[in-house]
Parts: sequence; structure tokens; C-alpha cells
Amino acid sequence: MPTILVDSAAMDEERPGETGLTRSVPALSFGVVADAYDSARPSYPREAARWLVDSEFAHVLELGAGTGKLTEQLQALGHRVLATDPLEPMVRHLVRRLPGTGAVLATAEQIPVRARSVDVVVGAQAFHWFDPRRALPEIARVLRPGGHLGLVWNLRDERIPWVRRLGALIDSPGQQNDPTHALLASHLFGFVESSTFRFWQPLDRRRLHDLVRSRSHVAMMAAAERDAVLREVDSLYDGYGRGADGMLMPYVTHCYRAVVRPPALTEADDGAPTGAGDGRGEDDGALLIDFP
Repeated sequence: MPTILVDSAAMDEERPGETGLTRSVPALSFGVVADAYDSARPSYPREAARWLVDSEFAHVLELGAGTGKLTEQLQALGHRVLATDPLEPMVRHLVRRLPGTGAVLATAEQIPVRARSVDVVVGAQAFHWFDPRRALPEIARVLRPGGHLGLVWNLRDERIPWVRRLGALIDSPGQQNDPTHALLASHLFGFVESSTFRFWQPLDRRRLHDLVRSRSHVAMMAAAERDAVLREVDSLYDGYGRGADGMLMPYVTHCYRAVVRPPALTEADDGAPTGAGDGRGEDDGALLIDFP
């Protein structure tokens, strides 16, 4: 297993998943459901991964990589990927899935990568957890001139009644996934392009349970409340499943990309890029990682 490099400045003193933090911070809840997440969350269409990078070969930095669902598609397209995630259980799943992949424990708000070293930054199912005021300047800092940010979400197609019913059972209200406003408001990125792709994911009863348990809204519930939700999910499966064949979950994959603006990469006299989220330079003792 490759070494998991830790940027200690980017991590909390208490590890996510080991304290009461998971009860109060939804983004940290995934650490305790990493197995369910890896088992049941869908991958991404290969054509969506190709659209996000828009190149034959690129150095790709992935933020919030989770267990490597998108990472796997990017590597299959021939790209060199450095995957990051703030949660150790997620990263350990990723390196088991993809041996030899460069994997780093790090947050989007403090990226341990050198300035102008990355062709493309991507985030799958993750940008809504970032603090854009800190993360977007960091992303702009690490991108090469002409590089771009690509963001993607798999969303269930809730035009179908049973899928809409499932969504009402498991989702927290009002999740925002369109990053256009945040990207344009930062003045760090240009025009935002978008595209959508569709696919179906087969689910049996066990994987549907795992899909539900992997939702942050459900992971943060008390055990009794979560068990009640799973009983309702079983009832839904009995009504719409197809026995041994299970059910097919329809997804729409929403993709966005935007090129970094040149002014975001203007450097000060000492060689440190301006506009980084925390004012961090290249020589302040932070662990800076090159592509493997």
C-alpha cells in the first residue's frame, strides 16, 4: 500500500469519526460510513470523466476524492491523478481500490501542492462541503495558466415517483449543487460550462441499505431514528424492487468546468502566489507534494 501523506496543518487535532464531531458536522460523518459509501455509491460515466478533464493526458488533482469512484475513471482515461480527502477511512478505501495511486490526507481549503503544478482540479460530490472563500483561491493557486476546475455530482432522477419517495426519506433539505454563482463571484474563474449525462445503477436490498446509510443526513441520526428510516426503505424496496434482480436507480450526472483567470496566478516578488486562501507561501514549512 502506498504511503498516505498527511498535511498535519490541514487536519483537526481530533480525527473525524472518532469523536462527537460527526454528530455536529455533516461533512465528517462520512468517515464512519466509509464501507457503506464504497459499497453503494455509484461511479461516474466514463464520458463524464472525459468531459471534465477535456484532454488526452493531464496532471489531475482530485479534491474530496472519497473512496476513489471518480479517480478510477480518470486513471482509466490515462490521466495522472493525485487524490486528496480529509478523512482517513475514505483514503484507505481509495488506495485499496487503486494500488499505487498518490493519495493525501488534505482539505480543499489548504492544498499541499505547489503553485502552478496542476493541469486540472476536479471534485466529485464534494464542492458543496468546501468553504469557497478559502478553497477557490487555493484551487486557483495550484492550477497552471489555462488550467481549469471541473466539478461533478450524481443526482437521482426524481421525476420518477419511487425515486422521489426515496429522496424524501433520506435527504437533508435544500442541498445546492450548482457551483456557477460561487465560481463567478470569486472572480478567479471565467465562463462556467456545463453538461449532463445519464445512467442507471443496479441495487439489491443490501446495497440500497448501504446507499441510504452513506447519506450524511442519515449517518448523523440516532440509531433508533436511522433504523426507522431503513424500515421505510425496506417497504419501498418491497413495492418497487424486482426480487433477485433488485431495482435500477436512475441518475443524472451534472458536470461543470471553468478556466482559471490569469490574474489569480499573479506572483509577488518573493515567488509566493497572491490570493491564496490563507496567505500561505511556498516556504513556510507546509508539506508541499509533487505528483508521484
